[in-house]
Amino acid sequence: MRASLAALLAVVALPSLAAPGSANDAWPQWGGPNGNFMTDSQGLAESWPFGGPPELWRRDLGEGYSAILEQDGVLYTHYRVGQREIVIALSAENGATLWEHSYPAATRGWNIDRGAGPHATPAIAGERLFAVGLTGILHALRRADGVVLWKQDLIGEMKGTFRNRGYSASPIVYGDAVLVPLGGESKAVVALDQADGSVLWRGGNDENSYSSPTLIELGGHRQLVVWGAEEITGLDPGTGEQLWQHHHATRGAFNISTPLWSDDGLLFVSSAYDGGGRVLKLVADDDSTHVEELWFSNQMRIHFGTAIRLGDTIYASSGDFGPAPMTAVDVHSGEILWRDRAFSKHSLVYADGKLILLDEDGVLGLVKVSRQGMKVLARTQIFDSLAWTVPTLVGTKLYLRNRKEIMALELGQPN
Repeated sequence: MRASLAALLAVVALPSLAAPGSANDAWPQWGGPNGNFMTDSQGLAESWPFGGPPELWRRDLGEGYSAILEQDGVLYTHYRVGQREIVIALSAENGATLWEHSYPAATRGWNIDRGAGPHATPAIAGERLFAVGLTGILHALRRADGVVLWKQDLIGEMKGTFRNRGYSASPIVYGDAVLVPLGGESKAVVALDQADGSVLWRGGNDENSYSSPTLIELGGHRQLVVWGAEEITGLDPGTGEQLWQHHHATRGAFNISTPLWSDDGLLFVSSAYDGGGRVLKLVADDDSTHVEELWFSNQMRIHFGTAIRLGDTIYASSGDFGPAPMTAVDVHSGEILWRDRAFSKHSLVYADGKLILLDEDGVLGLVKVSRQGMKVLARTQIFDSLAWTVPTLVGTKLYLRNRKEIMALELGQPN
């Protein structure tokens, strides 16, 4: 199950909070430079030649759904071979392996019928890289050479929530801490010191789900939004103090996609199965946060993919295990504006007035969207097996992977 998972045109976009020290010429964390799968990349081609955009390189890689990070010309991701998980650094120029760290991660006792993972995406913090695998082992690695600095067992030793599909939440970097969902009373999230892995705080009361948390800014203060098994919760990322909570439960705790924040105070969450979608209005008042639910709809159900907001419209692939068309929904009312079945279930990245999507059948698409509908600019088959990993865009270079391969494409205007 793609669980780490998981959201935008030439109208005003409302981005989420950028990570400290991030830049749009890198992809340092789950969600990219701003944590919302949007970049400021320019110069993307309006169409592709027959056969698709130019392929820069392609190579084999093992199983896993972790997205690809990029910084300073180096790619990082997480994959599996047999009963071992491997964190890898590759050259962005040619895909060559720069270093690897391999460790045992047995799949016995886990439900891996949709792939063993790892599911979560690593995070870069200066010269450190944080990566957590299927079994909940969090490694802090030296980014230059993959040397292990410290590790923590989030499920075994720290007694985090066991989910039979495996640990899936991507770590979040904040100040000198790395924040990771744990699950349980007074320990929904744990903050670990980046230098040595010691516990700085524990906070929140929900069990863990498969969703990755996100940082937002409200009333001049940062909050960590974490979507657990039954609740959407706001925490102070510096102390772990719980600031607010709102109920959203899904069968089997399959809350998978990442909450989508906009700086007008609207928070969108959506899950498949019998979860549905809702928008919450957050308002800061002195030291408190007021939460109002604007709408709920079972017609907006994101499985594992990403959602993009452009202006007053949210775009995402909505559906369970049948068709999951691109769906446009009004952010204020929940009204479904249109659905388009040009692609199967997919994830989205936004740049240069266009959406780049990769569907689960391995089809890469380039589209423009508006409240009136979707226009397909280009599409090409790039993988021949299940592709559930969201693409990574740095400049005009697109990095992609499925459970067999990793590759790089050039999406810029031809010379």
